[in-house]
Amino acid sequence: MAELKEIKGRLQSVRSTQKITSAMMMVSSAKLQKTQQIIRDLYPYEQELYHLLQLLLNRQEEFVSPFIHQRPVERVAIVVFSSNSSLAGRFNNDIIDKLQAVVASYRHLGDENIHIYPIGEKVAKATRNLGIRVQDNFAEISEKPAYKNTRPIADELTNMFLDKTVDRVELIYHHFQSKGTQVVVHEPYLPVNLKSKKENITTDEYIIEPDSESILNRLIPKVLRLKLYTIHVDSVTSEHAARMTAMQIATDNADNLIEDLKLEYNKLRQESITNELLDIIGGSFGRSG
Repeated sequence: MAELKEIKGRLQSVRSTQKITSAMMMVSSAKLQKTQQIIRDLYPYEQELYHLLQLLLNRQEEFVSPFIHQRPVERVAIVVFSSNSSLAGRFNNDIIDKLQAVVASYRHLGDENIHIYPIGEKVAKATRNLGIRVQDNFAEISEKPAYKNTRPIADELTNMFLDKTVDRVELIYHHFQSKGTQVVVHEPYLPVNLKSKKENITTDEYIIEPDSESILNRLIPKVLRLKLYTIHVDSVTSEHAARMTAMQIATDNADNLIEDLKLEYNKLRQESITNELLDIIGGSFGRSG
């Protein structure tokens, strides 16, 4: 009987946990739909901004700008996106692994010359474990991407690069491909690489004032701000997808465990009933004898 009570208790516990994982899955699914819609709304604007950038670049035979200036790297800034909470599979672990590898590649600069901007509590904790001081606490803005929150970060990084406080800025984040696939991306943010982005765009029908170079130097910061915001949305979308998948797996595993426990419970219950019947039958034969 003690075993039956134990299994019954485990069944209740697993069912309670399953309700939690199922609810978390549905919440993550709703949040995922919301951030996916933000990306869909952002995409046309981003494409038009990119088109304008290419148009202006095609007007410049040789564009010279401090935003594209390459110089030896003595100080680096790294912006890393993670979540504040767990229960999202390997979402945070994969980001932390990539951060550790990138930091290791820059250790020769000295820890004081590695500036890390952790967007998310999990990566902030990992940064402190690496012995590197975090630049600020961004946990409050991590879960809800907003342009007004990422713009100051983008401007700070841009000013640091232009002032030569840092020589390079890099990004580490998850790129959302599908509900089941999120890919860790490590890419440069500054200096801006424009050479590989030129396209054949006809510009004869456009009148540009005062000149292409002046507009480009004003446009590039806007592109950088939008990029950081888009990446934040991309990371949060990936987080919701990863958590939804993890909770779906946990819910399915709970289903399997419940079935196994029910089978074990019924088996033990049948054995208990059989033993009781045998005792009764044995007692009857003993009295009749």
